[in-house]
Amino acid sequence: MNDLQPYGLQTEQRDEPLGIDAHRPRLSWKLTSDRRGAAQSAYRITAALLAGDLDDPARLVWDTGRLDSTEQLLVSWAGRQLQSRTRYHWRVQVWDEHGDVAGTAESWFETALLHPDEWTAVWVGRDPSTLPHVDPPGPPEPEPAVGNTPMYLRRAFRLDRQPIRARLYATARGVYEPHLNGERVGDRELAPGWTEYLQRQQYQTYDVTSLIRTGDNVLGAVVADGWWSGYVGFDPRRAAQHYGDTPAFLAQLVCDFPDGSQQVVATDDQWVEHPGAIRSADLLMGQHVDARWELTGWDLPDCAGSNFQPVAVLAADPGPLVAEPDNPVRVVREMPAVTVEARGEGRYLVDFGQNLVGRVRLTVRAAEPGRRIVLRHAETLSGGEPYLDNLRRARATDVYTTRGDEVETFEPQFTFHGFRYLEVRNHPGTLANADIVARVLHSDTPWTGQFTCSDPMVNQLQSNIAWGQRGNFLAVPTDCPQRDERLGWLADAQIFAPTASRNADVSGFFARWMRDVVGGQNSDGAFRDIAPIITFDREGAPAWGDAGVIIPWHLWRTYADRAALQDSFEAMVAWVGHVRRHNPDLLWRNRDGNSYGDWLEVDARTPRDMLATAYFARSTQIVADAAVVLGHHGIAAEHRTLHAAIRDAFIAAYVDDIGVVAGGTQTGYLLALEFGLLPEHLVQAAVDHLATDIEKRDFRLTTGFVGVSLLGPVLTDHGRADLAYALLHQEEFPSWGYTIRHGATTIWERWDGWTEHGGFQSPSMNSFNHYSLGSIGDWLFGRVAGIDQTKDSTAYRELLLRPLPGGGLTWAEAEQETARGRVACGWRLAAGRITVSVSIPPGSTAVLEIPTADASSVRENDAPAGGRPGVLRVEASTTGATLRLASGRYTFSATAPRG
Repeated sequence: MNDLQPYGLQTEQRDEPLGIDAHRPRLSWKLTSDRRGAAQSAYRITAALLAGDLDDPARLVWDTGRLDSTEQLLVSWAGRQLQSRTRYHWRVQVWDEHGDVAGTAESWFETALLHPDEWTAVWVGRDPSTLPHVDPPGPPEPEPAVGNTPMYLRRAFRLDRQPIRARLYATARGVYEPHLNGERVGDRELAPGWTEYLQRQQYQTYDVTSLIRTGDNVLGAVVADGWWSGYVGFDPRRAAQHYGDTPAFLAQLVCDFPDGSQQVVATDDQWVEHPGAIRSADLLMGQHVDARWELTGWDLPDCAGSNFQPVAVLAADPGPLVAEPDNPVRVVREMPAVTVEARGEGRYLVDFGQNLVGRVRLTVRAAEPGRRIVLRHAETLSGGEPYLDNLRRARATDVYTTRGDEVETFEPQFTFHGFRYLEVRNHPGTLANADIVARVLHSDTPWTGQFTCSDPMVNQLQSNIAWGQRGNFLAVPTDCPQRDERLGWLADAQIFAPTASRNADVSGFFARWMRDVVGGQNSDGAFRDIAPIITFDREGAPAWGDAGVIIPWHLWRTYADRAALQDSFEAMVAWVGHVRRHNPDLLWRNRDGNSYGDWLEVDARTPRDMLATAYFARSTQIVADAAVVLGHHGIAAEHRTLHAAIRDAFIAAYVDDIGVVAGGTQTGYLLALEFGLLPEHLVQAAVDHLATDIEKRDFRLTTGFVGVSLLGPVLTDHGRADLAYALLHQEEFPSWGYTIRHGATTIWERWDGWTEHGGFQSPSMNSFNHYSLGSIGDWLFGRVAGIDQTKDSTAYRELLLRPLPGGGLTWAEAEQETARGRVACGWRLAAGRITVSVSIPPGSTAVLEIPTADASSVRENDAPAGGRPGVLRVEASTTGATLRLASGRYTFSATAPRG
């Protein structure tokens, strides 16, 4: 049997998506083989309405036939026109490099509602004129409720027969949790997520076939404010000032019967509503549940519902609905309490051992009715007590008022917090470790990478980077998860995107968010600082607005996502045009927004106009490169000419004749070197100036958000990997090691978030979970372990494997599940020799650079009998040996590099 096998089949960059609205969805697959040199030479895609029909040519809805092609990514549907609410099964068959038949694999996708006129639902919500008078079950709460009391909505209906298929299409202006016949539907959290609501309102698709019954049924939902009408950002007003005053719900349940008929239950004026146990729920402030208000059986058919009141129809037009295009927010893991410490009568301090994002589930035993238990969340401690000052206006407080049952469980569902520590107040009896657990939330981007090495501190750094990504990739790429902000800052995202895509498959996440970035662009071509643009509306700053150019290019390079690049291209051109139009001398000094510079740099001040002009050059270069990819050669030529002129202007304004870059900061040199903004004869001088600055500071960095990601790559590429390693291993302030030495389990917002000499920084801006300074992660994967790709490669088709011993490490290794398949690279030093192991997926080739003192000493450890198939060429290089490899697994050893 041929061992070349396709796997990891995806439609629109998701596994078996239920509910897509792409009329020509794109199909992808990965490849695996144990054979060296294995590669795909041809493929065939077939599709049918039933999996069993894939073997019947007469029932196929698409058959590409055998196509001679190595392509395996994002192949557009070219079969029969897709129908709404239809499942399509598809199979891919591949042929190997010899033209022999190899493996097959199957998958499926299902369409949602492809046409706007298929929606019959209308938006419904609370009618304030018909609210019932309900006597409270106890004394009034000590503080007023936050925002709108969530709605418990229901609609009873009857089915005379059992459907063969039932789908629920639902969304909310706010956040919602659907129910059907007493069961929660699905596992999505905080649906429908956060978008530029007035431009794109996402809806979700649920398979509810197993929950439907013949006879009486009830479809329900709980709906809260969320991003639509709750508190968002640091604006003291609620989001009602930006989107809407009150939440609303839109749903359409479609039941299909064997004879082809269907029954639709949609939101309309027949729905009813009642407030329930959730008294208030806000993303920033927290959630209060009073269990005495519980509406027992509210989502079951036998609930009388006499106190429920008719809803109001808020809008007949469903608006700009789009099917959810990427994986939703989910609970992805649970973290048990590490310690539970009694701090007085009914008061406990819980440590989960990890700064995380989510909520807690609390089990309460034998409490009297009306006991008000308060949960407050904190990232760290001050004087042994929860440090809450840095939350600013966010209360981050959940409240549970007991019903009086023997055992009660509380878990809020319409809020999230950033925390490691939890204070529990007014708890009855003893709080045991088993009675409290943290539930971790984030957008469910599939985890794809791992890096480990011989240094425990560096491994902790990688863990901190990963946890920072988990906590801040929640609906949008947020800046921090705990205070009154949690906004989608563009610079943070573009700086961290290379690291993020090492750790996880963020292709769909970023492509979806880019629609909001582009949607927020103003008429003059300016991107904004944040997306969605709630809280403030101003032109994007240098490095911030440039994300609108940089991220689409990254999606092309990393995932071969041509559509994401194409969809953003006009906006990318407009952004460069905006900067050029207002800066005719090509030095970006006008219309630069808030111009943050190298945000939160330490003991340095990089000239902001110099940084801005460097990014102007970089974005112009990317637009030129993107134009070539997309076939816009006139635009490419225009922007290449513009880039050359910006480069000349930069050199004239900011570089002197001995290679000193204006400001003399580390970030200034890094930008000039990385973006190619120096005359060739001054490159080495600039490297020397950069090195001198690092050395005179006893191997400490000064870089902020913008410069930090460039430290490792630039120093390594210019022969000073020793300095990159010195910065990596530094444990004195400011450094990653310093934060870790003082207990960090995520990346801090600022190097001086807490210091021995100064204590806590200003609480006005001091998050302990903020991924930007973790952008060093890309270098750990790409150079320390050695997984990279060549300049002209996309989606790791042409690998560049450059393991980099140094810094006292004795080994390092990484692996990534790329769009084409698994890539691995690792090295070990022992007994004067270096051993390098690599794995290259079928369809990719690799250049492997082995650092060694003697290129002739390279030996293949596991060469098969009869030769070395797959090792295409071995040649000496200035740093050791360069090998050109086909796909497969290889292990080489050589004399260890000097030093």
